[in-house]
Amino acid sequence: MDDVIARIEQLFELHGQKHYDGARQEPVTALEHALQCAQLAEWADAEPTLVAAALLHDIGHFLEADDHVPDDMDDAHELRALPFLMRAFGPAVAEPVRLHVEAKRYLVSATPGYLATLSPASVHSLSLQGGPMSLAERAVFDAMPFSRHALALRRWDDLAKEAGKRTPPLDYYLAMLQQLRQEVHAGPRTDIGAFNFG
Repeated sequence: MDDVIARIEQLFELHGQKHYDGARQEPVTALEHALQCAQLAEWADAEPTLVAAALLHDIGHFLEADDHVPDDMDDAHELRALPFLMRAFGPAVAEPVRLHVEAKRYLVSATPGYLATLSPASVHSLSLQGGPMSLAERAVFDAMPFSRHALALRRWDDLAKEAGKRTPPLDYYLAMLQQLRQEVHAGPRTDIGAFNFG
C-alpha cells in the first residue's frame, strides 16, 4: 500500500465514523455515505475512476478538518480536496469531485422535482452554495470536461444516505484505488521486444 492510499485509509479511520450535526445532519456516517456512493457507482457500471470519485467526493471534509463549521457557512470541501486528488489520481477522479456541488445547483435548476428529492441537510447547504444555477451558468457547466460524470456522481451522492445499508468494506475500495494509482503512474508505454521506450 503506497503513502496516498495509506493516507486515505487514515483519513477514513479518523473521521469516517462522524455524523454531521446541526443543519448538516444526515442519517449515515461519513464512511457509510462514501461506501454507499461508491457502491451505487459500481452498480451503474461506472468506470473505476468515477467509482473512486464517488468514494472520495467528500474527503475534503477530512483535510484540515474543522468539526465546528457554522451552519451558515459553506466549507468548500470540494475545492479543498482538489490538490490532493489531482496529484494522487489526476483529473478523471478530481474533476467530478470538484464539480459535484455545482452539479447539485445545476440539477435544481434544470430538473423539475429534483429539489424535492434532496435531504434537508442538502437543501440547507444549497442555499450556502449559491442556489439554483442561472441559464448562463448551466451553459458554462455543460461545456466543462467531466460535467456528465459530476451529474452522475451527484445523483449517487443524493441516494447514498440509507441507514443500515450493507456495502463492501473500505478495504475493497482501497484495493481499487491502489490499482488506479499504479495505472496513473505507469503512463503510456511503448514496448518492442525486451526494450521499453516509454
